[in-house]
Amino acid sequence: MSTLNISSDKANTEECNFISRVFGWMSFALLITGFVAMWVASSPQLVDVIIGNSYVFYGLLIGQLICVVYLSSVVNKISVQLAQFIFIIYAALNGLTFSTVFLAFTSESIATTFIITAGTFGVMSLYGYFTKKDLTKIGNLALMALIGLIITSIVNWFFNSETFYWISTSVGILIFIALIAYDTQKIKAMNRLGNEGTDADKKEAVMAALTLYLDFINLFHYFLRLFGKKK
Repeated sequence: MSTLNISSDKANTEECNFISRVFGWMSFALLITGFVAMWVASSPQLVDVIIGNSYVFYGLLIGQLICVVYLSSVVNKISVQLAQFIFIIYAALNGLTFSTVFLAFTSESIATTFIITAGTFGVMSLYGYFTKKDLTKIGNLALMALIGLIITSIVNWFFNSETFYWISTSVGILIFIALIAYDTQKIKAMNRLGNEGTDADKKEAVMAALTLYLDFINLFHYFLRLFGKKK
């Protein structure tokens, strides 16, 4: 076997290992969020504290934002263990506020929506991983559209237009479908030969998992608008 083939095999192995760690962390975070959300929803006392108190609820939302911003800004300076811990804490905090889903929607519609989200996520991730097409332009357009969607959603919070609600739902689904493929391709390109097992490699896997986790959660949120059935 030539040196070129050995290097190619090593690169493929390291790439597969990196992607496995990324999806492993993402799946672990989703499990934490789901279990915490179900735990809170099953406890009237916790529901009263978290959902019944607007200060606590919005405080948790701010805490989530702080976790993401802090982790993104200092990930290269902190230890692997701290980066992983912050990611886990973020997933748990998200579960606390995500418990509203289990309180508002039927279990059957939540399960159906999760399956649809997981299937869509899987298909787009596979596309992003295997396609030879450069998805940078599509990703950049999706990111710009996301900024516009956030701004207009804030405006619609005051006007409460049902028409815009459904338009934003459709646009949101398209945006995150595109981002899943784009982010997967970008994460695939992050892997560097000979970097496996280093602290930098482990922290890159955590940050990549956070990106895909956010894509999944947001896609689930928009699909829930379509397929969720209120209790």
